[in-house]
Amino acid sequence: MTSAPSPTVRIVWLLVIGLAAGFLSGLFGVGGGILIVPALVFLVGFDQRLSAGTSLAAIVPTSIVGVISYAIHGDVDWIAAICLAVGAIAGAQLGSFLLQRLSKTVLQWAFITFLAIVIVTLFLVVPSRESDIHLSVWTIIGLVVLGFVTGVLSGLLGIGGGVVVVPMLIVLFGASDLVAKGTSLLMMVPTAISGTFGNARRRNVDLKAAAIIGVAACTTTALGAIVAAGIPPFVGNLLFAAFLIVIAVRMILQAVRSRA
Repeated sequence: MTSAPSPTVRIVWLLVIGLAAGFLSGLFGVGGGILIVPALVFLVGFDQRLSAGTSLAAIVPTSIVGVISYAIHGDVDWIAAICLAVGAIAGAQLGSFLLQRLSKTVLQWAFITFLAIVIVTLFLVVPSRESDIHLSVWTIIGLVVLGFVTGVLSGLLGIGGGVVVVPMLIVLFGASDLVAKGTSLLMMVPTAISGTFGNARRRNVDLKAAAIIGVAACTTTALGAIVAAGIPPFVGNLLFAAFLIVIAVRMILQAVRSRA
């Protein structure tokens, strides 16, 4: 953690972080926490817990704008998102409970392996822009389970739901890349609100900083969604795979440092 910058520099960094996170959120259907958390630690001087809590609060307005941007073009599956959110909220509670009881290093390497498999799969599966999630009893159960697993991983590793949900909706549920991203963003809204209330009770969130990041992010989220819609599905997969590689590399570095 670095020393805290001056108030003016702090605001500038918060705005920059928000602008970048918003674009990533719209482009990939993720919350942006993978960028916000380390940026708050190294650029603004927050500790890890405060960074995570502030990031989650900032995700709320960002995700809402992202959902609107995708919903305008019909690229959100509302029922699927509700199923995912129900599972994610329950899973996050279990993940938080298990946080002090499981080896974080083992979990990190297991998730890195999962990311590697997903990255390879994204090169092999090209989603159709006409594809939707076909709902059935088994599909609904599968979505709740996916949400639950995502919530557990989020609670254990601080990984945003979109990193897991977007590729799984494409690969396992046959969603188009745009529907997967829009649905992922909608899932995050209730999940982030629930987590923010919990963090606020524990004083693990800076609401002013979250508001600045969130407002800034809202100005670029729609742009990210427009870019996502304007590129071919295979190119979208390649960009998402590159994004996951960055996440995997960051997690590898974290795992190596924790063992040093």
